[in-house]
Amino acid sequence: MRCFPPLKRCWRPSISALAALFLMGPAMAEAPLNAKIRDAFEAGSLTGLHGVYATLDGEVLANVYFDGEDTAWGRDLGVVAHGPDTLHDVRSVSKTVVALLYGIALEAGKVPPADTPLYDAFADHAALGEGREAIRIEHALTMTLGLEWDETLPYTDPKNSEIAMEQADDRIAYVLSRKVVAEPGSTWNYSGGATALIGELIERGTGMALDDYAEAVLFAPLGITEFEWVGREGAGPAAASGLRLTLPDLGKIGAVLANGGRFGETAIVSPAFIEEMFTAKAYEPTGLGYGYFTYVSWPGLLSEWRAGFGNGGQRVAVHPAEGLVIAISAGRYDDPNAWRLGVSVAARFIYPAVRARVRAAFGR
Repeated sequence: MRCFPPLKRCWRPSISALAALFLMGPAMAEAPLNAKIRDAFEAGSLTGLHGVYATLDGEVLANVYFDGEDTAWGRDLGVVAHGPDTLHDVRSVSKTVVALLYGIALEAGKVPPADTPLYDAFADHAALGEGREAIRIEHALTMTLGLEWDETLPYTDPKNSEIAMEQADDRIAYVLSRKVVAEPGSTWNYSGGATALIGELIERGTGMALDDYAEAVLFAPLGITEFEWVGREGAGPAAASGLRLTLPDLGKIGAVLANGGRFGETAIVSPAFIEEMFTAKAYEPTGLGYGYFTYVSWPGLLSEWRAGFGNGGQRVAVHPAEGLVIAISAGRYDDPNAWRLGVSVAARFIYPAVRARVRAAFGR
């Protein structure tokens, strides 16, 4: 057993967790992890990477940044000298944050529970719910609404459903009026509209704008003082994709997820809700599970992970059994292979560094 002072808890890894860490890659050389990542970037193997921040039970493993072209919710920023204080789009990792906010509001009695009929929660759009009584709030949280939605088109295409929603006069009416194409709960279909619905429930229930509520109940308790939650002018924050955070602050969100809803001694949301977020209730086409706006690793892995992914290579991934948090920012927007960047960083650098820590801790 090894205790880590930053989070004041002891790590008792299971045999399977230890085995996973030892199988994650070859031994690390003695060079600092930041330098290893930087060398790979300069050699051209991590194109588009903007930053890596990783912690193991609160101890920083990596905190390294790179200059690169960037945008802010599609607005060109040119070449940015990224650093630990630079705000960066998290894109669809915003969805995972919205799930946390729903959990906090739920415990405060501000939003209806997940088994509530969805259209009952939007009385002003009740007429749209005729014949759709089986659709529950949980189906929005798990992207299994059964409503027509297509985000496979480029986000520059006005026919992309999220773009069409953002351009609509009423986001909520746009989402709720989509045609029923599947039984609710039966089919996972990626939908920023689902997140917009949950964001709206939070705003209605709390009487606060989404970004203001996030600041009050999540960001301030985590010591996050600089952030942006952008959206179309006059329409409020884009729940599905508009959040901008520094990379270390994204790592704080990861710490809450990795530690059962706590940040150090501060309770943010209940462990029971984190368990709900992390439980696969649907499966996307590659077989990854999906909980409440959170991806769940394929079953049977020795070291299980949970993650939020965002366009361009953004991610926050946690291995709860090991207390490992990985936050990555990148600029490969609209690149269908951008996900490979995060996988490469984790497999080549982070996992071997963790393995080295385990070896040192156990005298191996």
